Amino acid sequence: MLTPREQLLTGQDDLQKLVQEHSQYSQRLESLTQKRFLTDDEKLEEVRLKKLKLRLKDQMYSLQQQQFQRQSA
Repeated sequence: MLTPREQLLTGQDDLQKLVQEHSQYSQRLESLTQKRFLTDDEKLEEVRLKKLKLRLKDQMYSLQQQQFQRQSA
């Protein structure tokens, strides 16, 4: 079983990974939006990236809430 400190540090690592992944998706999405016209595959990728970013944002929020609750306890 992890100590509260270990849980917090593990949560920070997880959060860092999610932030990094979110940033990568943002960069790819930005490169797509710079194009004047998108192929059908690029349009699908754009939609997929937006959904992935939203999922990651939800996960980051959830991790932050968990960390806050652990700190408050």
